[in-house]
Amino acid sequence: MSIAQTIRERRSIRAFNRTPVPQDLVLQLLNDAVWAPNHGLREPWRFIYVGSAEGREKLAALTLEASAHLKRVKLLPSKLKEVMRKKLAEIPANLIVVMTEDKNEHKRDEDFAAVCCLMQNMQLLGWEQKLGMIWSTVDFIRSLVFRSGLGVREGERIVGILHMGFFDKIPKPKTRTPAEAKLVVW
Repeated sequence: MSIAQTIRERRSIRAFNRTPVPQDLVLQLLNDAVWAPNHGLREPWRFIYVGSAEGREKLAALTLEASAHLKRVKLLPSKLKEVMRKKLAEIPANLIVVMTEDKNEHKRDEDFAAVCCLMQNMQLLGWEQKLGMIWSTVDFIRSLVFRSGLGVREGERIVGILHMGFFDKIPKPKTRTPAEAKLVVW
């Protein structure tokens, strides 16, 4: 499969089957993904992998605790919160991508861009292996409860969570605006 074909065919996957995601596969993909361009070869990333049943349960509970203040969660009946917790715990694997935040704003922006490149690399590499992912940047990842629960240190930020798993159905593609419509030529 060509790179262009992989880019065009990759989809965000929200529905995973129950096939476990081997940790060694995730590590293999990460070892290729870290070849993302990064200024000064600072490699401003680190990763938290959650793949065991116990880890997924802890992450689901932490997610609900960290999002409890959100109006859309606070108003949910307890039965729906339990359904939500169970659904979160059923995601076969999660990769939390953490970035070191440089004090220099310019370097921080460069590092953020590099981490985003790494995350896209990860999604494309996973797609080649029939491993689906969705990149989550929900607001609670910035909460102190969530950060401290995961061991994210001061001077670091969570860029996103890659929820991942194998899948049975590929979503239909959505149209994209042609580049010509957004291109300005001087």
